[in-house]
Amino acid sequence: MRFAVRVDRVLGRLCLLGCLMCAGWVAAADLPPLSRALTVLAEPKPAPALRLPDLDGKTVDLAALRGKLVVVNFWATWCPPCRREMPSLERLRRQLGPQGLEVLAVDVGEDVDTVFAFTGQLEPGPEFRILLDRDSAAMQAWKVKGLPTTFVADPSGKVIFRAVGGREFDHESVIKQLQAHLPGVK
Repeated sequence: MRFAVRVDRVLGRLCLLGCLMCAGWVAAADLPPLSRALTVLAEPKPAPALRLPDLDGKTVDLAALRGKLVVVNFWATWCPPCRREMPSLERLRRQLGPQGLEVLAVDVGEDVDTVFAFTGQLEPGPEFRILLDRDSAAMQAWKVKGLPTTFVADPSGKVIFRAVGGREFDHESVIKQLQAHLPGVK
């Protein structure tokens, strides 16, 4: 009996995930353009702790990135706007990475194989670190209500920007917002 209940729960979750994915693919063709601005936080606050494994199983700690401007993007492979913005995050990293920008993409609730299969389809392929928040604990600590949600922590570790919903991260207006906060820029 216990086994049957577990199987029903697993099948129910798989069915729900399948419906969400199908709805995402159908809706993806009709999505509005991605936003081209980040929201400035009136009162920057210290970034919550973030210490998660990457796709290779190595632990990445946000605290070790102090001194850099860090984009922390919460996302999932089944989320259409997340899928759309991912290549622009890589183009952003390529443009501003040499100036002290880091990108951390925090996948919520999925396994390595699912994330790896998805990222293999992207052009350009992501070279930034992808972290796995399997139990959604980081998502809760950062008070993420929906995906995608992105935060930007300045070199001192304070969150200065937020973006709820998809963004075109390599758009010139976003680049300008970020450039002003790169290490060494006053």
